[in-house]
Amino acid sequence: MSDKGRETPNVDTRDLDTPERLATTGRAVVEGVGHALKGEHETERAAAQYVDRSDAMAIIDTWPEAPKKVAEQMIEKYGAPNEATPTRVFWYRVGPWKRMEVSADPVVHNWPAPHEDFFTQVLDYRIPPEMVHLITMFDGSILVDRTRGEVSARCDSEAANVLGLNMVHEIVTGKRSVEDARETSSQHTVAYNLGRSAPYAERLLFQLPEGGTEGLDKPTIVGPILQQAAGKLKDVVTGDEEEATERRSP
Repeated sequence: MSDKGRETPNVDTRDLDTPERLATTGRAVVEGVGHALKGEHETERAAAQYVDRSDAMAIIDTWPEAPKKVAEQMIEKYGAPNEATPTRVFWYRVGPWKRMEVSADPVVHNWPAPHEDFFTQVLDYRIPPEMVHLITMFDGSILVDRTRGEVSARCDSEAANVLGLNMVHEIVTGKRSVEDARETSSQHTVAYNLGRSAPYAERLLFQLPEGGTEGLDKPTIVGPILQQAAGKLKDVVTGDEEEATERRSP
């Protein structure tokens, strides 16, 4: 085996038989149609949950120092989280943020200086599909979810996330090139940490959208394909699957 990689177990998705495959897809389709009829884009069950502040503090007490301190800062600023696991704490719909997550498992990131990414903050914001590559070129820790209509910043502080998201907005609106945004980010990172004026890192400088950012795409499994699936489901239900398979075999 090459020292450049390691063998990994193969994935086999044939563990579900045909009835369960159809049922799995069918459940998701039915529930998706139900949400669409209600005008819902997504549900947020977790936002109704709360973690006792003392329990949250006990969880993060054993974390590495950097994420621990940021988690403490966010609890002080936004209150106890909605969810907590041994390695992550989550908030929903606090301040301008749709979600926030602090993780005890950081990702190393070398731009604009070597640091750890462990703090993610999410906004509803539509990135045009043709511009997603520009956001990735700007900062690999800016994450775009086209279906949900979200953009996330993941860094080591709220100021760094705010700075990144302000630059995303200026790239999307054509105010800055990728190169200009990277240079501005570097300058404002230094200024903020030295206690100098750094407006891009101090607050979000654009108006947040109120819905309509999602990109649900368009169905392509329609017409004859759905008819074929319906026929297959009928074969399964009536017990004629084996006979139907034999009829289709050459």
